[in-house]
Amino acid sequence: MRLDRENVLRQFRSYTDGYDASDGKTALKIGHTYRVAGLCRLIARSEGMDAQEQELAWLLGMLHDIGRFEQLRRYNTFNDAESVDHAALGLEILFGTADAAADGGSGAGVIRRYVEDDSEDALIRTAIGMHNVYCVAEGLAPRTEKFCHILRDADKVDILRVNIETPLEEIYNTTSEELYHAEVTEAVMQSFYEHHATLRSLKRTTVDHIAGHVSLIYELVFPESVRLVKAQGYWEKLIGFPSENPKTVRQLAELRKEMTRFLEGKAL
Repeated sequence: MRLDRENVLRQFRSYTDGYDASDGKTALKIGHTYRVAGLCRLIARSEGMDAQEQELAWLLGMLHDIGRFEQLRRYNTFNDAESVDHAALGLEILFGTADAAADGGSGAGVIRRYVEDDSEDALIRTAIGMHNVYCVAEGLAPRTEKFCHILRDADKVDILRVNIETPLEEIYNTTSEELYHAEVTEAVMQSFYEHHATLRSLKRTTVDHIAGHVSLIYELVFPESVRLVKAQGYWEKLIGFPSENPKTVRQLAELRKEMTRFLEGKAL
């Protein structure tokens, strides 16, 4: 696959120009996209992948959240459970459906604007379609599975940053009153201690989302991803959320201790 990075960047800018970049949520996802693309390439390089494979990893990062912008325009939320699966919507935009024209592309989708040939289409479809699922499907070809994990790791690493640099009220569509007084539900606490990423179905409160985002660390696959999380320290700032609920303060302190123990045991 031949990739023209400048063209990819140009096409992405052209696409996002169709949305309101002055809106904080739109700007959030534009910045997130660029960072995830860079992280994908960094993780691929750390795994000894060649330059062409690194470029493919970067492309996955650039395309993975393309459905977020249309999701926000239609539903004014990033909550898939309350709107639409943003990965599936992204695939419709990229590869086309009967109503793809309404999503900003032609009936055949917009993928050919980003990359000329279709040699990696199947891998791109799979990686983007699985970047937001609870776990990667079994039985994938080893190369495809690796790219899926690279994208998922990069996305998780930057989600921690997003949660620090963006007001949580904006991310979670909630009020400060609710956010600062909510508790972590027992099911989410238990899942955290079992070292699992928290299932969406378990989350009941806004603070559950904080614990849930930190729990994504448990699912990181590559040593470079763990190194980045440790070096950046965003998870510690997030779990240190200054709740005004004494019980929540105790809960988050317990979860911080648990994650610290887990990371101390991860050899790089």
